[in-house]
Amino acid sequence: MRKQSIAAALGVAALLLSGCNVGPKYKRPTIDTPTVYRGAEANGNTQTSEAPHDMNGAALPGQPGGATSTALSLGDEKWWEVFGDPQLQELIRTALKQNYDVRIAAERVLESQAQLGITRSQQFPQLSGNGGYTAERFPSAQFGGLGSFVSHLGQIGTSASWNLDFWGQYRNATKAARAQLLASKWSQREVMDTLILNVATGYFQLRTLDLELEISRRTLASRQESLQLTQTLESGGNVSLLDVRQAEELVSAAAATIPDTERQITQEENALQTLLGQNPGPIARGLPIDQQPRMPVVPAGLPSSLIERRPDIGQAEETLIAANAEIGVARAQYFPAISLTGQVGTTSNALNTLFHNSSFAYTYGASITEPIFDAGRIRNNVRLTEAQQREAVLTYKKTIAQSFQDVSNALVAYQKFREFREQQERFVTASRDAVNLSNTRYSAGYSGYLEVLTNQASLFQGELNLASAREEEMLSLVQLYNALGGGWQQ
Repeated sequence: MRKQSIAAALGVAALLLSGCNVGPKYKRPTIDTPTVYRGAEANGNTQTSEAPHDMNGAALPGQPGGATSTALSLGDEKWWEVFGDPQLQELIRTALKQNYDVRIAAERVLESQAQLGITRSQQFPQLSGNGGYTAERFPSAQFGGLGSFVSHLGQIGTSASWNLDFWGQYRNATKAARAQLLASKWSQREVMDTLILNVATGYFQLRTLDLELEISRRTLASRQESLQLTQTLESGGNVSLLDVRQAEELVSAAAATIPDTERQITQEENALQTLLGQNPGPIARGLPIDQQPRMPVVPAGLPSSLIERRPDIGQAEETLIAANAEIGVARAQYFPAISLTGQVGTTSNALNTLFHNSSFAYTYGASITEPIFDAGRIRNNVRLTEAQQREAVLTYKKTIAQSFQDVSNALVAYQKFREFREQQERFVTASRDAVNLSNTRYSAGYSGYLEVLTNQASLFQGELNLASAREEEMLSLVQLYNALGGGWQQ
């Protein structure tokens, strides 16, 4: 009989612990995933996918099955392999260690871990101890003048309470908190990926400004030489004063670009130092912008793998999971709350009898609370959580759609900026030849200075445009790497 009683008690305890869950079970929303990125063909990508898969190779819920894909993607490459400039690599490493946004994101992860611990503790019994000692003197007048009396009272005890999670309220709250923790980790990764993007972007912009400053100074020196030649020819009566004034215009135009470029360089250096978590100051340089490693073919991979790699998508899904669990928390309010309480201790008016058997006392009991009238509070709270869950679904789908757009735009941009840079290189080569020929013709007296002026102005602008084209090509590669979820391998 005793064994049967113990078994029955264990069965009741197991039932109370497991209870039931009134919340909805999470299911990943069905996503219409394209089989290939638009613009991938232009970059030499011909990979397609029969169906999207998760990180374990299984078909996503609501999608047809298919073979697991092993297509490579630029997003799977380590950032130090994508950005080959050693100085840029050093800047990124410094930023990842010292950047304030990264450190703030790390603290938010710790906050979420602590919040998960707080929420999870609600599933377990709460035990507390208490003790006390009081002494009270009663005047003799209370006892008919027979003398004063001193009362000593000591007590030690423990109390316990347990709100049984029969309907899954606390379990769902823990699920929500755990999902928020994972969302904060995805957010931390997004901050780090964005930091890599910003440092690389700032560095390439800085190296482009360096090249533009070099072009302006070189052009200025060349035009000053032309001005001196023109002044010499004018003094000998070979050319008019108009040629001198036109040569002076060229010198002034080249000189005017230098102060503004120097201003931009200083401001770009300050911005990079802020990303590094340091005070404004100069930035060490590495490879020139025209010597930065380029990728003729960029592997984009499969769109289905993007869902598992991009941190904003991961964060959106964990937020959805948390919203789904909050529905269970809200629905549990409809049902009775069951609590167990107990207390045991000892009380005595003499310290030497405080631990005698006669001083021990205990109480235990159970209570149940059922909401009867709350003016619609619970019903509207459920409606609120359900609306928040539907909003989270739409946000999740919107984030995925935006990610496909980001990749497609970046693929097209990288291809077209590369083509533009190649065309601009041919233009600059032709412009240099034209300048050399016009200078020769002018020196020999076969053409006027207007021809020289036109060709030099065209070359100067062409070289600046080429520098910008190289910058845009590198920036589009950075954008593509970020759009594909790159940077996650730290």
